[in-house]
Amino acid sequence: MTGVPRVLICDELAPSAVQILQARGLEVETRLGLDEAALCEAVTEFDACVVRSATKITRPVLEASTRLKAVGRAGIGVDNIDRTAATERGVVVMNTPGGNTLSTAELALTLCLSLARHIPAATRRVREGSWNKKGLMGAEMTGKTLGIVGLGRVGGLLAERALGIGMRVIAHDPYLESAGKGSPIAGVELVPFAELVPQVDFISLHVPLLDSTRGMVGAEAMRAMKNTAYIVNTSRGGVVDEAALLEALDAGEIAGAALDVLEVEPPAADNPLLTHEKVVVTPHLGASSAEAQDRVADMIAEQLADYLLDGVARNAVNMPTFGAADMQRIAPALELAERMGSFAVQGLEGPANKVEITAGGALAEFGTQAFELAVLVGVLRHVVGGGVNFVNAPLLAKERGIHVLASCDEESIYHDGHLLVRVECKEGGVQVRGALFGNEPHFTRIDGVHVDLLAEGPLLLTRHEDQPGVLGKIGTTLGEHGVNIRRVDLGLSSQRPDGLASAFLRLDRTPEREVIADLESIEPIRWVRCVHP
Repeated sequence: MTGVPRVLICDELAPSAVQILQARGLEVETRLGLDEAALCEAVTEFDACVVRSATKITRPVLEASTRLKAVGRAGIGVDNIDRTAATERGVVVMNTPGGNTLSTAELALTLCLSLARHIPAATRRVREGSWNKKGLMGAEMTGKTLGIVGLGRVGGLLAERALGIGMRVIAHDPYLESAGKGSPIAGVELVPFAELVPQVDFISLHVPLLDSTRGMVGAEAMRAMKNTAYIVNTSRGGVVDEAALLEALDAGEIAGAALDVLEVEPPAADNPLLTHEKVVVTPHLGASSAEAQDRVADMIAEQLADYLLDGVARNAVNMPTFGAADMQRIAPALELAERMGSFAVQGLEGPANKVEITAGGALAEFGTQAFELAVLVGVLRHVVGGGVNFVNAPLLAKERGIHVLASCDEESIYHDGHLLVRVECKEGGVQVRGALFGNEPHFTRIDGVHVDLLAEGPLLLTRHEDQPGVLGKIGTTLGEHGVNIRRVDLGLSSQRPDGLASAFLRLDRTPEREVIADLESIEPIRWVRCVHP
């Protein structure tokens, strides 16, 4: 890189971050509130840009500049950055995982305390001119049982603080349990979810929103809770079934709830939870502390300076440490590898414990390290959510007892090489082969069945008795719900050890739960799953 690197700050950022960049010898300019057209023009002058959540780095923005080397997100989520387009252009996308974990943990504890002592209701009553405390009898936290679902960074910090005020803490974390490990926090007992729910006085959720966690705190879980128990959610909207929550509150099955996240944000004005007397709602304040915002701003400033000056990429969400030239060559294959890992893990019946990767033909020239990281990112984003990247993927896999094997094969039937990925759990495994056709990622073989599927979702997978008319019934059911089929590949019963035939369908949109339920009710069908590579 020649000349002094220039950094564009697109959203409000702590002054200390600007000072860090300038102290490292970078030129810094702040331009706030740019729309896409203005941003397309601006990025041509800069080597990197910094955003929070307001500014969107779209494909047109990324394609507007041949100079841009990196995009830094002062925060965790990168939904406002087109990561695929960035990868294609060799632009590193970085985030700052861990920067706001303490603030989120402290908010969760604060919400528990607010519920226990009815702070919002009491404040509202006083402001309305009443000094009556009838119905506001609170409870002490000491001796109460806190159930933490997800004992990761935030859950662990919350556990330590809850223990510090004399609470009993139990936790559920399926990945720690599947790895055969005990609790990483002294004094915290790991228990199955079904055993945790009836014991708790407070349940605090710290899990990503995945198919396995969506609605996990629903009607069944709430019926099993004490009628004096409270639910606290600072993780992701959708983990709590809001309709079931409203019914449980009105029926007196639980005492109340505190929600920092909702299924739809911002919520509709007529959402009944917003005005419910037993509910505390905050507008996604988990990371909204001055310290957290300063911390992530300083972190992203240091990371960008390290990359622009020394070529060291930390917390990159779309690449290992490669030079720009090699990155442009390998980028499409890394995208394929990540999608293969994502696809395979979604087909498992339990938590992943082993990943095997083979790079074949032309792709073997790059070795296996980059592909290992990409596959692990695809696997782990369905385990830990958005915080996983090329830097922390090996550590996260090790923590969850996922064993990784990699090899190279000089031979390949494809001109540009292929990748072979197998992801296993105790109950079995899923194997997928993929290749690039004109830089487009394709699945070419799934569990022994030859296919030609563009590796993008949604993909509907079925296993069924090998009988005439099954595919017709699937198509009719999807059509009745307005879901269109873009491509179908079929596998014979002789190709599977269980003697079931297979179908792989690429759909035009994600089918709702009731569509999946209707498909499962078709008699010859034994298994249905919708996955998103």
